Amino acid sequence: QVLVKGGKGLGRTGSYKVSATHADGWRAVTTLTLAAIDAPAKAERVAEAILTRCRRIFRDKNLGDFRQVSTEVLGAEAAYGANARAQTREVVLKIGAAHDDRRALNIFAGEIAPMAISTAQGLTGFFAGRPKVQPVVRLFSFLQDKSATPVAVEVDGKDVPVTVAAKAVALEAPAAPQAESRDAGPDAVNVRLVDLAWGRSGDKGDIANIGILARKPEYLPYIRSALTEETVKDYFAHLCDGAVERFDLPGSHSLNFLLHESLGGGGIASVRIDPQGKGFAQMLLDIEIPVPAKMAARDGLRSAQSA
Repeated sequence: QVLVKGGKGLGRTGSYKVSATHADGWRAVTTLTLAAIDAPAKAERVAEAILTRCRRIFRDKNLGDFRQVSTEVLGAEAAYGANARAQTREVVLKIGAAHDDRRALNIFAGEIAPMAISTAQGLTGFFAGRPKVQPVVRLFSFLQDKSATPVAVEVDGKDVPVTVAAKAVALEAPAAPQAESRDAGPDAVNVRLVDLAWGRSGDKGDIANIGILARKPEYLPYIRSALTEETVKDYFAHLCDGAVERFDLPGSHSLNFLLHESLGGGGIASVRIDPQGKGFAQMLLDIEIPVPAKMAARDGLRSAQSA
């Protein structure tokens, strides 16, 4: 059981939140398995060859270039960008592409199998067959004034009277306690964030949302000191094209990060392997956080180098 006390809302708003979708081009995604010496580099070269050939055909047919391309070598920690450590001889090459013209992606889909059997040695596992061309459905969220939005309720074919509270109710937000950041000092030990906190992540359109919850309240000031907006932005530089915002969550010993323009459009509009940001928290939990040596010794926290 969980007991929550002292919660207070901020009053209703004068608007509805609307999530609208619209058609926005076409997408296709394919995967190939490669087992070979220098597998990650070979996979990148195969992707380059496929895309180069497609672009040459596009030019001949005046179809224009891809709108978006995402090449990720899975198994080589592609999701980690500059933070990757894996060396492997077996990978899965994922190529995702978007285009304004369905005909262009039909060409792309038709080039995968021939290139898969006639380029790099070690290519195998073309299990999914020809990639399917799908429409891109893009999300657009906005606020709609309640007073300008007629509301009707119908039950069993009959209109039912309904009263809508359209007027906003303004309530002052309670004052939040001052959040504290604390330097670990000259005897600091670097430990992995996963030893200090739990993390969970997800999406809001093209925004990745990362929640970090300290395992102990006394860990939060050191986490907050190290985990700045700039640090998180740099850590996800290979994925995040927009700004990073950090929010304190008083009472829960937590931080919440919003990474704007980080999901390649988000949802089915994206051709990335993680269009909903589900892996972002797990990646961030590997970052190193300085803590006082006494705290590390007391709690049995191993240094990041020995972990």
